[in-house]
Amino acid sequence: MKIGITCYPTYGGSGAVATELGIALAARGHEVHFITYRQPFRLPAFLPRVFFHEVDVPRYPLFEFPPYDLALAVRMHEVVIGHGLDLLHLHYAIPHATSAWIAREMLRAEGADIRLITTLHGTDITIVGQDPSFQAITKFSIERSDRITAVSQYLRDETLRTFGCTGCAVKVIPNFIDPAVYARSSHPATLRDALSGSGPILMHVSNFRPVKRITDIVAIFARVRAVVPASLVMVGDGPERAAGEDAARRLGVERDVHFLGKIDVVAPLLANADLFLLPSASESFGLGALEALACGVPVIASDVGGLPEVVRSGETGVLRPVGDVDGMAAAAIELLSDGNAWRRMSDAAAIDARERFSENAVVAQYEALYTETLASAPAIAIPNAVAAGSVPFTTST
Repeated sequence: MKIGITCYPTYGGSGAVATELGIALAARGHEVHFITYRQPFRLPAFLPRVFFHEVDVPRYPLFEFPPYDLALAVRMHEVVIGHGLDLLHLHYAIPHATSAWIAREMLRAEGADIRLITTLHGTDITIVGQDPSFQAITKFSIERSDRITAVSQYLRDETLRTFGCTGCAVKVIPNFIDPAVYARSSHPATLRDALSGSGPILMHVSNFRPVKRITDIVAIFARVRAVVPASLVMVGDGPERAAGEDAARRLGVERDVHFLGKIDVVAPLLANADLFLLPSASESFGLGALEALACGVPVIASDVGGLPEVVRSGETGVLRPVGDVDGMAAAAIELLSDGNAWRRMSDAAAIDARERFSENAVVAQYEALYTETLASAPAIAIPNAVAAGSVPFTTST
């Protein structure tokens, strides 16, 4: 199949998952075309059967805010015609599903067509989609997609509750990990060696948005540090980093808190961690938690959103109410103080992540969905006059 993928290319779970999916599909023999304004952060410089098409957003004095959604629609139209795509897979509803619908209407006006699959990741539904400025267009775009997936049962239910979509059959396909990459034994103890003598390593990886409650992470660590000599490693960057650094200074733990900034390849770091902290106010899935579990790192997190579908509280980690800094700190201290309990939870975490969220099983679900979607549509001949330099072809769309 020839598959177009549009996602946000910046640091974040939806872009990471979409990119990893594209790479996995290409490894299975499909042709994958990423269509976005920047090369996705987890996409290497070159991979066979993987192509990147940059969306150029012109800046005219008339436009105070450049119309990326329209430029994206035009680029999608060009790539579908020029490369004979079978379908477009949109990650994040706004504006990607909207732009894809516009591109399809352009194609249909020319006697062509394309299938649209939209994957909902979280804030496109729980925050952006519920804003009065976007709610109607989000609902419209979802309902115009041929197939809809959500990364958790929680997000599926939230979508149906929020939008009351008519005819929306939302299929749950979770995020995934490559077991070979997220394996504790596959990575050297580079980080642990660099922090030698500092005791256990607690870790957090995110885009440091307010929803991640960065200051709660530092507060949890300060309570742990008062009992257990340890280090906190913060991977990522974003608007709450300064608040986190201030909290570390205020609580007197700044020497033991290490802000590493944005790092694309996180598996070697996670493989050196002892606990992963994710006290978020909301998580539709929690990709960082899954990646940590796969590395055998128990997760201390909020009992919210899709996290209970990823973390088995008491077995692979511990879930506590949002804002329960004392409870999360107590759980961390208890685990770090009992080596046998930590090892049991670490082993259970790695096994569970591989059994339920392995790349092969999840990517196969997407392949089956693509096949089903294409089988439900007639073959469409796309005219060669639509795009300069293109050649006639027939695609099952």
